[in-house]
Amino acid sequence: VQLQASGGGAVQTGGSLRLSCTASGRGHNVRGWFRQAPGKGREWVAAIRWPGTNTYYRDSVKGRFTISWDDATNTVYLQMNSLKPEDTAVYYCAASSGAIVVALPNEYTNWGQGTLVTVSS
Repeated sequence: VQLQASGGGAVQTGGSLRLSCTASGRGHNVRGWFRQAPGKGREWVAAIRWPGTNTYYRDSVKGRFTISWDDATNTVYLQMNSLKPEDTAVYYCAASSGAIVVALPNEYTNWGQGTLVTVSS
């Protein structure tokens, strides 16, 4: 299964972006978003369990980001509002067939290419 991420771009503080991650196949019941800022390690951002009733967020994005799952298109979205400069990073989507701890990268078996999000002050 391949994951195709898109939707990154450059916005000013307070702006919004919506990231998309479409999978070429099915079978994964957990999808997540991670990010990696320049000079920093990869960190978990949000995750969702199929069909979308269970969502999880890191504290710094709660209330600003929303993850959702469109089963018809097999696409997971990350709506990002009220963006801050500290949200600047390359964002990666990932898929898992049975992640228990959704924040751990090792729980995910498939990764998409990154999409760059730049937030200027």
